[in-house]
Amino acid sequence: MQGETARGAVWRMVVPWGAVAFAMGGLGAWGYGRAGGEPVDLVRDLAVGWAFAVSGLVAWVRRPANRTGRLLLAEGLTWFLGNLQGFPVPVLFAIGAWGEALNLAVLAHLLLVFPDGRAATANERRLVVAGYALVAVGGLVRALLYDPAADSSSSYLACADCGPNALLVLHAPEVFDAVDLVYRWAGVVLTVLVTLTLVRRWRTGSPARRRVLLPAWVALGLTFAFVGWEVVYLLDPDALGAADAVMTALSDASQVAVPVVFLVSLLRMRLRRAALGDLVTGVGRAPTQRDLQEMLRRTLGDPSLVLGVRAEGGGYADPGGRPVRLPAPGAAGDTGRDVTRVEVDEGADAVLEHDRALGEDPRLMATATAVVALWSRDLRPHERLSPRRVLQAAYEERKKLERDLHDGAQTRMLYTLMTLRRLDARLPQGADPALRRTVAEAEQSLRQALEELRDLARGIHPAVLGRAGLGPALTSLAEQCPVPVTVEAEPGRWAPVVETTAYFLVCEAMANAVKHAAARRIRVGVRDTGGRLVVEVADDGAGGVRMPPVAEPSHGTGLRGLADRVAAVGGTLVVDSPRGEGTLIRAELPCA
Repeated sequence: MQGETARGAVWRMVVPWGAVAFAMGGLGAWGYGRAGGEPVDLVRDLAVGWAFAVSGLVAWVRRPANRTGRLLLAEGLTWFLGNLQGFPVPVLFAIGAWGEALNLAVLAHLLLVFPDGRAATANERRLVVAGYALVAVGGLVRALLYDPAADSSSSYLACADCGPNALLVLHAPEVFDAVDLVYRWAGVVLTVLVTLTLVRRWRTGSPARRRVLLPAWVALGLTFAFVGWEVVYLLDPDALGAADAVMTALSDASQVAVPVVFLVSLLRMRLRRAALGDLVTGVGRAPTQRDLQEMLRRTLGDPSLVLGVRAEGGGYADPGGRPVRLPAPGAAGDTGRDVTRVEVDEGADAVLEHDRALGEDPRLMATATAVVALWSRDLRPHERLSPRRVLQAAYEERKKLERDLHDGAQTRMLYTLMTLRRLDARLPQGADPALRRTVAEAEQSLRQALEELRDLARGIHPAVLGRAGLGPALTSLAEQCPVPVTVEAEPGRWAPVVETTAYFLVCEAMANAVKHAAARRIRVGVRDTGGRLVVEVADDGAGGVRMPPVAEPSHGTGLRGLADRVAAVGGTLVVDSPRGEGTLIRAELPCA
């Protein structure tokens, strides 16, 4: 109940801020258009600002305790601030002239605190303060001397009749030029210092931390572009010439990539949680401590992770029997390490010592600890294996992930696709053909991404399986097969784990028949024989398929994996495949 109350409070904040971001974008586009911005410039400008704002709102909802989402939102809002110089209202012009570079200070703040949402060192905090102070003080001094009627080239807006400036107190073009030069060079110096700080964090970070910092490195490329652009402009303002517009487009595209990569990293975390749910199932046997540690390292993306179990003499030991020296919880310090304790029954039976970056997704670590707890309770070598329970956990995680993808990412992408269609329909007849092509290309790319996401969701857990049952799900699967498939399935519903096992067994068998056996026809049969669900997949391919022995790990994801999955629910699997006479795969699964 407390979690639901906190999430509701976040939504009550997100909705009004979303409206503010929408209004700021509209106001900024209006000002930009008055200053001579072309339609393609307006679309690009809105795309950058709203991409940051939407990403910030999503991150705020997903991680309310992390300030990263609010900084992304602030970057989206301040992106449009400089466009206010396009209005003839003196106060609006003054606000835009003063805060024109505020979004760069916010971007520097975001880079320095990503992904934790807080600065880790005193130097990083000083850089954050320096960025805001430069805009607050230096930007104000610059605005007090800026007369747009005397020099409109000092702003990125080509607006000869913008202003007047309500803050103008001294008309001295020479003084303004000197202040403007110092202001720009100070920004260049701060950009270089931020870049060097990010390089240091990268060099001293672990592999897991470096993967988490990927969005910051996308933005780092952007900072290099800004530095180069500013230096060239300061040395020779006319050197860029016609390339100025190209540089603007490239920098805007780079900035769109920052929030996009951040959202992709969120989605990858969700996929990792699903992979954890299916972690132990794929082994097909009770894993050792070393096996589980290696699987956790691969799944979580932290090769330095250590799984420690309670030792007889006290403390914890790694798979090699060496004592695990753990940092104090929540006090990783400069090591960048943290510890997560796995509570089993009446105490901490195991611990995970890992990179602190993994703690940025509490739900990911909660899933990881659940897997370790399940192994510690049911899958330890001295205890009895509970494979059906593991399959049930994997089924629940798969189903939850498919629902999250459908209700979250797919819904947002569909809404964006509808927005693009409305934009295309409202473009005037004489609109720039290049703009129409850009909108069409964006719509096509979004359609393709949506299809890929739907395929991914179906591969994780087909929605039709949970909604309509095994028969309709197999019929839908047969319609996607490149060879004719006949499905004969009795109507009815069975336990979710049994239906899921049968469905993925048919998937694997059909894929093998098409890819390896060159089958021209496949028959699928499902019938209830009273307490046992019989699933058969027959093809007219080359045959000669044999069930590999357990000792062959190279076949762990093929028929051996199918046999393990069927055995996990108490079923049996038989393969009949005479060479040249096709293959029959028959599984009997308990219905109870």
